[in-house]
Amino acid sequence: MPFMEFLFDLPSSEMSILAGAALLAGLVRGFAGFGTALIYLPFAGAVLSPVAAITTLVLMDIVGPVPMLPRAARHVDKGDLVRLLGGAAIALPLGLSALFLLDPQHFRYLVSGISLIMLAGLVLGWRYAGVLPPAAVAATGSASGFLGGVAGIPGPPVIFVYMASPKPAPVIRANITFYLFGYDWMVLAMMGVAGRLDPGFFVTGLVLILPNMLGTVLGAALFVPGYERAYRLAAYGLILGAALTGLPFWNLRD
Repeated sequence: MPFMEFLFDLPSSEMSILAGAALLAGLVRGFAGFGTALIYLPFAGAVLSPVAAITTLVLMDIVGPVPMLPRAARHVDKGDLVRLLGGAAIALPLGLSALFLLDPQHFRYLVSGISLIMLAGLVLGWRYAGVLPPAAVAATGSASGFLGGVAGIPGPPVIFVYMASPKPAPVIRANITFYLFGYDWMVLAMMGVAGRLDPGFFVTGLVLILPNMLGTVLGAALFVPGYERAYRLAAYGLILGAALTGLPFWNLRD
C-alpha cells in the first residue's frame, strides 16, 4: 500500500483533491473574509463521508485563519461576538445530531444547495436591514450553529445579517472571522465528546492545515482596500464552480 494511502486511509488522488480544495478555500477566505466551507465542502463531500468532510474542514480551519487574527482583533465587537457564539453553542448539538444520520448523497445535495442559495442571496442583495437587538444576534448565532452542524456551513445567517449592518466594514470582517474561528473549536469539542473524531481523518485534517494556511496568506496578501467588488466577484465565481462540482451528478473519485 502506498505511503499516502496508509497514512491518510485515502488514495493519493483523493488526497490531492482535498489539498487543492483546502488551498483554494484559504485563498478565498484570505481576500474575501469568508467562503472556506463553501469552497471546500463540495469537493470534500464528493470523496469523504459527511462526518469526515466536516472533521477535516474544522481541523484545517482552526489554524488557517490565524494569520488574519492579529489585525482583525483590533476591530472586534466583543458583545456581538459573545452573543453569536453563545447562540451557536445552544443549537450546534442539534445540527450535529442530524448530521450523524445524514446519507452521503443527501449531504452533497444539501451542501451544494446551501452554497447556491447563499450565492444567490449575495448576488441579489438579500440583507437584513436595521440594527439587531442582542436577542436577535444570539438567534442569528443559533441559526448559524444548527446550519453549521448539519451541513458544515455556518456562515450564511451571520453573513447576511452583517452585510447590511451599519457597523464599519473592518468590524464586520473581524466579527465574522473570529466567530467562524470560535465555531470551529466548538465543533471539534462536541465531535470529540460524541466520539466522532476518527484518527485517520483527524490526521488528514491536520495535514490540510498547510495548504489552507498557504492559501490564506496568499489571499490576504492579494487583498487591496478599494477593490472589494472585484474580490467579491472572484469569490462568487469560485463558490459557484465548487457548488456545481459538488453535486452528486459528478464522481470525483474516478
